[in-house]
Amino acid sequence: MGKNENINGSIKNNRQKGLKASRKVLNDNVRVSVIIPLLNEEKLINRVLSQFTDDFKKKHNVELILSDGGSTDNTLKIIDSYYDKLILPESDKKQNIACGRNLGARYAEGDILVFFNADTYSKNLDTMFENLKKIINCDGVVAIAYPIKVFNDECKFSDRIFHFFYNTYVRVLNFLGIGMARGECHVVSREAFLKVNGYNENLIAGEDFDLYRRLAKIGKYIF
Repeated sequence: MGKNENINGSIKNNRQKGLKASRKVLNDNVRVSVIIPLLNEEKLINRVLSQFTDDFKKKHNVELILSDGGSTDNTLKIIDSYYDKLILPESDKKQNIACGRNLGARYAEGDILVFFNADTYSKNLDTMFENLKKIINCDGVVAIAYPIKVFNDECKFSDRIFHFFYNTYVRVLNFLGIGMARGECHVVSREAFLKVNGYNENLIAGEDFDLYRRLAKIGKYIF
């Protein structure tokens, strides 16, 4: 694995107002920052991180940023061989998911920010990244939202019904121009993310809807 970098970042010092732009394009290949907020994820995180092999990151010019909110289980031991940057809070106070995502974005070098939850797995990550690099910043597109399903080996009939209607609900809101995304995966232009001031850290829930609602006011998005 590549060289790992640990960063101590105070939540108090990294509110939205502290976000700064830092664009970096290498050899005309768009840089992508994958940001995953963590909090006691030992049961799930290995499966998620195994997608981001060294070969994959090199192929798609990806940096993997993990933003821990104060895990007390074995999460930090499990992730040691995967990340490029690990963001740690300075205090013992647990941060919400919006804080974790904003901290990751603060230290990101990519022109495209991909926010994954710690339980999110892509069916075809290669195709996903090939497409998102073509779509973001093209014809005014500033963000992408994705339909979400439960892992096949864990999916129940009730899960299929729930996610069908929830995904349809998200699709309708986007069709109406309101702006909406499932929290499991957000893809956003770094420039647009900074322009709307990132995630609202005062929200305990609904930060995903709030972000895309604001993004909808400055550009296009795809679901």
